[in-house]
Amino acid sequence: MASNVSFDISTGADLQEVDNAVNQALKEIAQRYDFKGTHCTIEFDRTKAEIQLAADDEFRMDALLDVLQTRMIKRGVPVKNLKIGDLVQGTGQSVRRTVSLTQGIPQDAAKKIVKAVKDGGFKKTQASIQGDEIRVTSPSKDELQSVIALLRGGDFGIELKFGNYRG
Repeated sequence: MASNVSFDISTGADLQEVDNAVNQALKEIAQRYDFKGTHCTIEFDRTKAEIQLAADDEFRMDALLDVLQTRMIKRGVPVKNLKIGDLVQGTGQSVRRTVSLTQGIPQDAAKKIVKAVKDGGFKKTQASIQGDEIRVTSPSKDELQSVIALLRGGDFGIELKFGNYRG
């Protein structure tokens, strides 16, 4: 009797890398000419996995967000997992924005992924939601490789990580 092989699908950013990216962005802002004399801040709350941005106006907010995303890309943080909030007006011209990090597969995205696996035509492959992860099992390693290729080609609004491969 053949035993099943499996792997887990998860998502999330390394919070230490996010912290490093925020610190690098703050250093860049302190040195850039277009940010001299402005009150632009970036604050990272590790427990909530949120980044608070504050800027003098909308133009500087866009530049601040661009600097942050560039630093995150260089640190290997998936920017697909960032949920950028709406601009909130502060006093005068100042604006604030909250950027949330997706640290687990949301339920609606998990259902889409499981549906994609089932609709993919894999006969003996099963996908099940386990909390904020998805486990995919099959008796065939080749089928699991095909499932990974299928999911990498799809867009589920989050960056997918494939790991915990058990044979």
